[in-house]
Amino acid sequence: MEKATFGAGCFWGVEAAFRNVKGAKTTAVGYSGGTLKNPTYEGVCTGLTGHAEVVQVSYDQAEVSYQDLLDVFWEVHDPTTLNQQGPNAGTQYRSAIFFHTPKQEAAARASKENLEASGRYQRPIVTEITPTSEFYRAEEYHQQYLEKRGQAHCRF
Repeated sequence: MEKATFGAGCFWGVEAAFRNVKGAKTTAVGYSGGTLKNPTYEGVCTGLTGHAEVVQVSYDQAEVSYQDLLDVFWEVHDPTTLNQQGPNAGTQYRSAIFFHTPKQEAAARASKENLEASGRYQRPIVTEITPTSEFYRAEEYHQQYLEKRGQAHCRF
């Protein structure tokens, strides 16, 4: 099993998207990229911990490629908005790829370059691509949040 970690705004909808990917065995929402150990949702929401809301996906490479996961990542959010997705604003909602291996880093950078060259977006892509940092699993009530509420997507 491999792991992939993505920040694409509010983690509830992002997790739901990755849960529907064949080959994605498990998903967990949490926090990465910050400085505080054992952050809480309330702390991360202040924007002071430096963490992004992220989804960590455990996947089987025989069933789904990292590139396929990158394709989902690019589709589920707007990578041109700095520290914001929809109504959610702050560094905790930044667009980020936290790579686990050099191969993932190369794939993420190539994917971003290809998307930039495609002309799909009028504005620059602001997605950060950084080494994975400590992943802190979010509180249990955040896990599969939309499923627990019978929702297909976030409603703001």
